[in-house]
Amino acid sequence: MLHRLSKSGLICITQPHHAWLSGQLARAWGNEQFGEFVPKEEVCLAAEQHDIGWLQWEQKPTLNPETGYPYKFTELPIEVHIDIWSGAKQQAFPWGRYVTLLVSLHGTGLYERFTSWQNSAKSAQIVQNYLKIEYAFQKQIIDILQKDKYYAPYAIPKVIERNKRLVATWDALSIILCTGQTGEQYINQVPVTNGTTTLKLTLIEDKEYHHTVILSPWAFEQKEIKLVYEGRMLHQTFNDEIEMQKALISDCWVTLSTTLIPS
Repeated sequence: MLHRLSKSGLICITQPHHAWLSGQLARAWGNEQFGEFVPKEEVCLAAEQHDIGWLQWEQKPTLNPETGYPYKFTELPIEVHIDIWSGAKQQAFPWGRYVTLLVSLHGTGLYERFTSWQNSAKSAQIVQNYLKIEYAFQKQIIDILQKDKYYAPYAIPKVIERNKRLVATWDALSIILCTGQTGEQYINQVPVTNGTTTLKLTLIEDKEYHHTVILSPWAFEQKEIKLVYEGRMLHQTFNDEIEMQKALISDCWVTLSTTLIPS
């Protein structure tokens, strides 16, 4: 669950819906500076489904008693978070091997980049066990793909690493847009034709349900990108999880939009 504060209350955006926004970005991505990516359809689908492991949790999100709202993805206990990501590969597998590989790589990439779990011996052991299993699974899938005549060119380390970084880029960009972060925001290690760059996002129009954001350098062929997504508005906090869940399935939907423009 992602949270977006507004003047009317808290807008809650599900992880799969945020991932759908990542997919929208993926399908529009690419120009002379940022290049193309292959296999395009599989990478776009992986971006769109990278949070598929959250489907079950998002149907009945749990209450964070400290905030009175559903847990944000950054607030969940490590055991719950690991359980969600451990099941992601099984959820993704019906979409195919390459999609499953990128979903698994995205999960391990999160724990490689964000290392607060190392502060606790118990958390460190839980994460290390997860990583060990996922790394073995990824090796198995890569070995299988490399024996496939069609997928072999896309299963070499250079291509896999680029696609992994792209999915992480679209994920980070979608999170910034969904949560309505203000001021200047930066995304590092973004793949371009030759090497990497840093993306800069600047919010210039901040309406309750619509934002306009400058993206630099510009990563698309189109002159502007219009994105539409959804959230659910909560007007109060809760101390009862069932009541919170009932509120989230009521008629509380809001339509959100973002326009990306070049500098």
